[in-house]
Amino acid sequence: DGRWQDATLDSALPERAPPRPDLRMQKIAVGPVAVFGASNFPLAFSVAGGDTASALAAGCPVVAKAHPAHPGTSELVGRAIQKAVADSGLPEGVFSLVMGVGNAIGTSLVAHPAIQAVGFTGSRTGGLALVNVANTRPQPIPVYAEMSSINPVYLLPEALAARGEQIARDLIDSLVLGVGQFCTNPGLLLAIEGPALEAFRATALAALTGKPAATMLTPGIHQAFERGVTQLSDIAGLSRAACGLDATGPNQARPVFFETSAEQFIADHRMHVEVFGPSTVLVTCKDAEALLAVTRILEGQLTATVQADAGDHALAARLLPALERKVGRVLFNGFPTGVEVSFAMVHGGPFPATSDTRTTSVGASAIDRFLRPVCYQNVPADLLPQAVQDGNPLNLWRLKDGELGRA
Repeated sequence: DGRWQDATLDSALPERAPPRPDLRMQKIAVGPVAVFGASNFPLAFSVAGGDTASALAAGCPVVAKAHPAHPGTSELVGRAIQKAVADSGLPEGVFSLVMGVGNAIGTSLVAHPAIQAVGFTGSRTGGLALVNVANTRPQPIPVYAEMSSINPVYLLPEALAARGEQIARDLIDSLVLGVGQFCTNPGLLLAIEGPALEAFRATALAALTGKPAATMLTPGIHQAFERGVTQLSDIAGLSRAACGLDATGPNQARPVFFETSAEQFIADHRMHVEVFGPSTVLVTCKDAEALLAVTRILEGQLTATVQADAGDHALAARLLPALERKVGRVLFNGFPTGVEVSFAMVHGGPFPATSDTRTTSVGASAIDRFLRPVCYQNVPADLLPQAVQDGNPLNLWRLKDGELGRA
């Protein structure tokens, strides 16, 4: 329907003092986009993932850098896109795939003067390295990097009292889904102390101890997970409450559940670090004020989940303004590991969840990352782009003199 072009027309007002010229605006593609495949989604968010789709939708050619963890899958998908480009009668340069191991390839790609924007999903270290390259070019370009998040889950008292055992079982299922290899994995739990929390905790620990170790996608991901678990285990004031079943093969991750207090969590920032895999930290708060205090010191996150019943809404109303400043998506009475591709979805958030808090990498709004506005002032009618011509030949939704329609 062309809404992404944001076509806008302000008619001339020659009788006004001073006169207003004829003004028309549309958004156009920024140019070639470099897309970096994600290690944890060989299909859903890699060569043909949301970054590629949204860049193509904006009209940008894509140069995709395949992740070295899955070169075969990347090549198969790349050839499918190549065939689709040919079948659609588009120029061959609309899509290219770059293969290879090492940082030099990605660095050279981002530094290349033809590239005008970057889409990246991966570690904070990798994302910030690309941001640095992009910012030191003679012409700096935007890097839309989705990097790290621990996705807090708020377990409010009335919800725990009414259905705490079910929440516990569902939460552990969410934690181990895909061996925890989701950027929206629930890595932090926050609750107010009391009998309902103790019942939740007992059920959650019992559920977790029965979960098997499972194979991670790559040896590198597994090594990073084990290193992260070891680092958390060495922090004073953070206890390992339970683990899943022992590994039975190589590169298998055991689910792990840590516990600490709000005071200790606030005091030691090492507890806030993402451990990519089936690991979570329960933070016990003495009261609502402690819960809010923890929220205020959190880094930017992709998601925050609130488990709340009607009796919790007063506390939830206090939480929401803080969460809006911290996360890209707030969800109630669910779990964050499902990301719907839709018009309203936001998969982004304040730094370090992403390098640009204004954007999303999933959903229709992801197209906006790869556009820029152009205004046409008093341009002759026969030279105007179709999107802003009189008569609306493309039948777009447009804002004309402040009114939205197809005029």
